[in-house]
Amino acid sequence: MMTGCTLSNLLGIRYTSKEKFLEILHNSTQFVEVNQRAIKKVPSLRGRSIINLFLEPSTRTRVSFELAGKRLSADTINISGSESSTKKGETLLDTVKTIAAMAPDAVVIRSSASGAPEFLAERTDNISIINAGDGLNEHPTQALLDCLSIKERLGKLEGLKVAIVGDVYHSRVARSNVMAHRLLGNEVRLVGPETLVPSKLISADLLRPITTDNPGRLTVHSCLEEGLSGVDVVMVLRMQLERQSNFFVPSLEEYSKEYGISEKVISKYCPDAVVLHPGPINRGVEISSELAYGSRSLIARQVELGVAVRMAVLFTLLAGGHEG
Repeated sequence: MMTGCTLSNLLGIRYTSKEKFLEILHNSTQFVEVNQRAIKKVPSLRGRSIINLFLEPSTRTRVSFELAGKRLSADTINISGSESSTKKGETLLDTVKTIAAMAPDAVVIRSSASGAPEFLAERTDNISIINAGDGLNEHPTQALLDCLSIKERLGKLEGLKVAIVGDVYHSRVARSNVMAHRLLGNEVRLVGPETLVPSKLISADLLRPITTDNPGRLTVHSCLEEGLSGVDVVMVLRMQLERQSNFFVPSLEEYSKEYGISEKVISKYCPDAVVLHPGPINRGVEISSELAYGSRSLIARQVELGVAVRMAVLFTLLAGGHEG
């Protein structure tokens, strides 16, 4: 678990310090340069082995972790849920024991079960566990790449007002970003209908203590104008269409009318803001195509920076943050 300035696992933003968070971002900028070279491979993790255990579907995160390991010269093994013995009824504990017996240096895990990375970390020794998204809990590397995207465009990462709009209730991306920006002392506004941004959830979950003395302020807004006015960053969350059968909103059309983010909305309430989205995008539902591909959008850059950030995480864990 991450404490102070040491790092053995990356289980969530709530476990790290501001100092370590910024160190990973600094290392990420070095790997941005590496990824711009004609030959992108470096020997930093030669001889190390990494297992990418993806028990839940993923495109961006899985591919970027695989590329990150290979560009660092590590031996990478990819296991998906359909290929693992969990499809045959094997428990996560049995999977953990099997993996531990193979003695990899790191396991990157994505799971629909909240807490799965912590479960692995508590039952393995000498293996770095990296959370690539667990249930409705966290997605720490997404928060890191989002912050790097913001810093690259705005030239700073502190003293910001950040609005996170949409389905916060189901979003591990939102949780990690809330904790990251509060860690940095930024003001965070959660914006959306009460069914998707419930106040009880906020008080029970996102206001838990984090490792900083001066956490940024967190507020909840059901009014779009109130939530967006004067912010520097607007993060639009994916409307998780697979969950809408539970009637969190009357209809997608009504949601889009009330909370859909477009260039017109941004220009009216926060004309200097940049826009992010973790993907995949439901164009015309939570965000307009014009905005998603416009000049203020950082969406494409988020994907590009994903590899560099994940290279930095692997490097910081397995090489101690120092070239050796």
